[in-house]
Amino acid sequence: MPRVLVVDDDAAILKLVSVILTRAGHEVRTCAHPNEALDLLNVMTPDLVISDVVMPYMTGYEFLEHVRAQPNMADLPFMLLSSHAERDDVRRGMNLGADDYLPKPFTPHDLTSAVDARLRRAGQKVQAQSGLEARALGTAQVMWQGQHVQWVSRKALELFFFLLERKEVSSWEAAEALWPEKDEARASSLFHTTLHRLRRSLSPEAVTSQNRRYALTATLNPEYDVRQYERLAGQAERARLGLDELRELVDQYGEFLPGVDSPWCDDVRQRLQDTQISLLGLAARAAHDAGRHKDAAHFHQKALTLDPLSEPDWSGLERALSSIGDSRADLARQRVAWWATDL
Repeated sequence: MPRVLVVDDDAAILKLVSVILTRAGHEVRTCAHPNEALDLLNVMTPDLVISDVVMPYMTGYEFLEHVRAQPNMADLPFMLLSSHAERDDVRRGMNLGADDYLPKPFTPHDLTSAVDARLRRAGQKVQAQSGLEARALGTAQVMWQGQHVQWVSRKALELFFFLLERKEVSSWEAAEALWPEKDEARASSLFHTTLHRLRRSLSPEAVTSQNRRYALTATLNPEYDVRQYERLAGQAERARLGLDELRELVDQYGEFLPGVDSPWCDDVRQRLQDTQISLLGLAARAAHDAGRHKDAAHFHQKALTLDPLSEPDWSGLERALSSIGDSRADLARQRVAWWATDL
């Protein structure tokens, strides 16, 4: 999935571009300031950078010069956005090394066409709209060729996500995970029946088997929201992200496969919850540092819904509420979770 970095000081434009490109099958990162983007480029290399021209403190032209000054980014595809796309502006951008120039306002088609064309010229494979998408955060659904997959059974859906998580498994590993209460013979029989149903739901070639081990066929290569969330979380741990970007990332979190009660799901839920708590800690610290105490309180409270015994979050919540004169600071001091009561 092509990765696109978008830089613009206008939050509305950032949101618009992010939504359009995400729906078109791209992984999108956003930054509200070129300095944030330069920090991010130290830890990740996107397939394309899209930058506004008119920004405070550093223009898009200056940002482009900084990017091109890095030897490893001399050929990084770069597109400029501007509402002042006069001939001289375009020429200046191209002279500095921009690959394309898209004038504002633009339509979704204008944007996606320009991005896809630039990625093709750079040798990137543009993901088709008809690819396989798997969503497990706060939901349990799979899209195949633009349509919701109609699963023959709920266990076939669960087996699909189990294979996504474990990559490759034996029949016994899958049977033990999905039917832990069954004896070996019965669990093995259920596995093979469910495997048949999974293939019926997707395609006969959806799962490959070699040496009695099973895996999703490599050609499926689904876009998986859990994988994307964890990849971005790992980058957030290493990069200095803006508060709004951290908020967008923590908002991606949701319960893994709600309604599925197999023990293996609990293990994944715990892993993802630990990641979310860590991200909320980063977001809360960024909010405190920015003097945005209401936001800090919000992040601490979200963390406490996941871990009600977290003393750092209780202390942070109390401090944030006190800073804005919120009377609930006394409840936080007493460790009273008012959001979970009738208070």
